[in-house]
Amino acid sequence: MVPSNENHALADAMVENVPFDELQIGQTASLTRKVERTDIQAFAAVSGDTNPVHMDEAYAETTLFKGIIAHGMLSAALISSVLGNQLPGPGSIYLEQGMRFFRPVHVGDTLTVSVTVISKNEAKKQAEFDCLVLNQKGEKVVSGVARILVPTEKLRVPKISAP
Repeated sequence: MVPSNENHALADAMVENVPFDELQIGQTASLTRKVERTDIQAFAAVSGDTNPVHMDEAYAETTLFKGIIAHGMLSAALISSVLGNQLPGPGSIYLEQGMRFFRPVHVGDTLTVSVTVISKNEAKKQAEFDCLVLNQKGEKVVSGVARILVPTEKLRVPKISAP
């Protein structure tokens, strides 16, 4: 039986977590996103980081990057998006994030962000995730390890659109 469009749209409007007991070593999730100038401007507005390398085209052209680059923490926020929305998903709580930045993200770069479960702590209901951000050329932009408090109960909640 094929679901109706209405039911399919409703299913698409929901997001479900992966509770601790269902989480498997090696399990992975990812997203791909093109970074636009408006993303950098919005991140600057939220964070207050208006470093001219992110905001001033004339200045940024004089740097070794030869143009505007995204905030490094914008890549970190995309890692947070995967962890909070997909794996483990809703109800997850960030405890720790180590990161190393390898190359800048330029306006127009397409990032693929992936997280992979690398360990689980049964007693604390925590898991560690390998985090990796690659650009459209397959080059490493950011890598690190996150430690997450993983929900123990299944959650299925409406997907909330960002303002």
